[in-house]
Amino acid sequence: MTDVTRRFGATEALRGLSWTARAGEVTCVLGPNGAGKTTAVEVATGLQAPDGGTVRVLGTDPWHAPAGHRARVGVMLQDGGLPQAVRPGQLLSHLARFWADPADVPALVTRLGIDAFLGTPVRRLSGGQRQRVALAAALVGRPDVVFLDEPTAGLDPHARREVHALIREVADAGAATVVTSHSFEEAERLADRVVVIVGGRVAAEGTVTEVAGGRGLEDAYFALTDGVAR
Repeated sequence: MTDVTRRFGATEALRGLSWTARAGEVTCVLGPNGAGKTTAVEVATGLQAPDGGTVRVLGTDPWHAPAGHRARVGVMLQDGGLPQAVRPGQLLSHLARFWADPADVPALVTRLGIDAFLGTPVRRLSGGQRQRVALAAALVGRPDVVFLDEPTAGLDPHARREVHALIREVADAGAATVVTSHSFEEAERLADRVVVIVGGRVAAEGTVTEVAGGRGLEDAYFALTDGVAR
């Protein structure tokens, strides 16, 4: 996206935001609460229209994208967006039917530990369990671009480690993989590139080493966000 703006009344959520995610890489987007991370993801996935600037995903404007484009993009939002009455097994099997070459659903279910609650309605799942189902739903179509909004929030350390490994594999298979996070450890473990958003603008972008600037990523982040509510 290039010079993207997004306003909600008098509030500017995005103020000339410009950054790029590359195929085959994990791009971690960091920033304080309210910095514009989720808005940026929703604009990039066509869930919101920008008020200005240019957005291109797989060469297409996502706001006007046809169904064929949307089928190539996997999305996991913070609230999950999952139907509450359905069971995870039913949901993932149903979603897999939309693609000619979906991921191996039983393998994905086992990998993410979803088999332990496969028959439980989504509304009865814990926050961490819903996170795993939402991640599986985002990946089941083998997308070319993946947007994951805080995918490890609420997960225990073992589940977090497995999710990290899976995200890395998705990127290594060629997908442009965007992960928003509040975790410096997660960014250091996963990221090929880091984007720090502050006040709706990009405060820093580059490899972990470039953004850290010899200080460590956490110290660099707090220097960039000094004075911003966290």
